[in-house]
Amino acid sequence: MPDFSFSRDSAISALRLLGGCTALGFATYAQAAPASDSDSPWMLGDWNGTRTELAEKGYDFKLDYTGEMGSNLHGGYDHDRTARYSDQFGLGTHLDLQKILGWDDAEFQLTITKRSGNNISNDRINDPRVGGFTSAQEVWGRGQTTRLTQMWYQQKFFDQKLDIKVGRFGEGEDFNSFPCDFQNLAFCGSQVGNWVGGIWYNWPVSQWALRVKYHLTPELYAQVGAYEQNPSNLDRGNGFKLSGSGTQGAVLPVELVWTPKLNDLPGEYRAGYYYSSAKASDVYKDQNGQPAALSGEAYRSASSKHGVWFSAQQQVTSIASDHSRGLSVFANATMHDKKTNAIDNYVQAGVVYKGPFDARAKDDIGFALARVHVNPAFRKNAEASNQAHAVYDYDDPTFLPPQDTEYSAELYYGVHVANWLTVRPNLQYIRHPGGVDKVDDALIAGIKIQSSF
Repeated sequence: MPDFSFSRDSAISALRLLGGCTALGFATYAQAAPASDSDSPWMLGDWNGTRTELAEKGYDFKLDYTGEMGSNLHGGYDHDRTARYSDQFGLGTHLDLQKILGWDDAEFQLTITKRSGNNISNDRINDPRVGGFTSAQEVWGRGQTTRLTQMWYQQKFFDQKLDIKVGRFGEGEDFNSFPCDFQNLAFCGSQVGNWVGGIWYNWPVSQWALRVKYHLTPELYAQVGAYEQNPSNLDRGNGFKLSGSGTQGAVLPVELVWTPKLNDLPGEYRAGYYYSSAKASDVYKDQNGQPAALSGEAYRSASSKHGVWFSAQQQVTSIASDHSRGLSVFANATMHDKKTNAIDNYVQAGVVYKGPFDARAKDDIGFALARVHVNPAFRKNAEASNQAHAVYDYDDPTFLPPQDTEYSAELYYGVHVANWLTVRPNLQYIRHPGGVDKVDDALIAGIKIQSSF
């Protein structure tokens, strides 16, 4: 019999969410009818107008929830079918300091997140001896724990042309930014952080950082940043760590962003470069230029690490004069240092259609394809390791499968249940999971829930 049981913690979390939200929803609805109104941005409503009143005074509060289910319908490393659930709560406040304290063009953000659950990719889709690249449940990862995700102050100058942000936040919040409506990680969020995750920390991890942005024109701006590169920030027990102990260097990104309107339809185009000042290990050779796995010597060290990215999003059609509906296209590409990084390049492209039917004007449909390519030197290292241990049989538990190219595809339909709730059932297809051609291509069914209370 297929096992479709969730983990105990995830099940309890989901039940508490459902029960708590239902109870709170009914309690609030009794006091204010808009609480369960589909046109409200919050499930719990406007608190008899208090929420809007607070926002007008500069105090904005948010409690968001993302839940994702993944089930391996076919293929993968382990054909034993099951389902896994992972989720994230986000509690935050945004303060408009101009309204509160009279500080012109100043604001403050504080966000705490909690992740829990399990990921179907970890042991069903990918070979656990080498792991995978993409994830069928993007909300899983970076430690299933509670974290300080945002704590920053932002100030604008010179008629808002100059924008400075300082505090704790992640690179993907400003650089190589991308929406996260798809459930597969290859189509969600800043892609640089997915392929050089050892130095570039996406949401929900934060680090001490500084970002400076300058608008050259209303549609064109340049920005530079400096981010603490501290691997200890990834540790599960360091979600609220504020000290700089363990810092190895800094990640320095620079980016040019163009936000034109073509035929009055919005677009966004990004080109950027990152440089890490911390030492990085070669993925294949030792100090003498020989395969380290064969020589037994330490992998040689590089003084830095770097890469580039490009991304584009453009709406190309609309429904009459309603620009909230229509077809948008997007593409992303990243390239990375071949000496020190397992992934040397990644490309992705897709389409999203918003408002496909007049009766469902806020629903959306998305489809995307991605290719993740492994650095040939990294693949040679696995082959050298197997040679050093005289292991050549894939079925041997000590065999290290060489990795090459992984392909991913996802199709979703987003049901706009209410302004505070969207449910996106999806199908994902992974060819060569983890870049291992011995692993069967996988078909995954998923459901992504995004809600705001």
